[in-house]
Amino acid sequence: MIDRLHYISQPFPNGSHLTALKCALEAGCKWVQLRIKNMPHDLILKCATEANKICNQYGAKLIVNDHPGIALEAGAHGIHLGLEDMPIAKARAIVGKKMIIGGTANTFQHIEQRAAEGVDYIGLGPYRFTHTKQNLKPILGLQGYKNILQQTHAAGIDIPIIAVGGILLDDIDTIMQTGVYGIAASSALTFSKNRKQLVKQMYQQLHTPISKGNHQNSNKKLC
Repeated sequence: MIDRLHYISQPFPNGSHLTALKCALEAGCKWVQLRIKNMPHDLILKCATEANKICNQYGAKLIVNDHPGIALEAGAHGIHLGLEDMPIAKARAIVGKKMIIGGTANTFQHIEQRAAEGVDYIGLGPYRFTHTKQNLKPILGLQGYKNILQQTHAAGIDIPIIAVGGILLDDIDTIMQTGVYGIAASSALTFSKNRKQLVKQMYQQLHTPISKGNHQNSNKKLC
């Protein structure tokens, strides 16, 4: 099952990805993505292995960004692949049928592509500008999500879609009404002064029933 709240790691102030991950887990996150760019394979593997140990301690799921082999070796729950990363089919051949695979999308055409590739969930964004998704264009905004989710529903595509990109607590109510399944957070959690309270509020809003007709993915199971 896919959780409705995804934390995407970034280097913690005066710390590391692992520091940030542990803080998110202590705050109550149950689904975290280790997103390390431009580091040697061995160092990413070491971080992923340690991250998985920490996640197991908290009963949480680890997703590794961009590196199927590392995800498999570290014992992670899944991987997430960008549009310019390894093809989904090749990654599936590496990790097997049971591992979760998520894929990035920026347009409805990407949604169709990811659905055809057989991903388990889609990270759609960015909602607004964010340093973790600098290469994706256009910035979607609320109307962009409405348009893409309407097309997705009309096409009969029923894959959990996670909104990503600079999303804050105050955005959740309105963005969930577009039909997305959940949201991803990074800076909002990393730099929060009260992470436990923020995570609690986020989960409350993510699990609040949406008015019938406004939520296209309401039949999906929750974690």
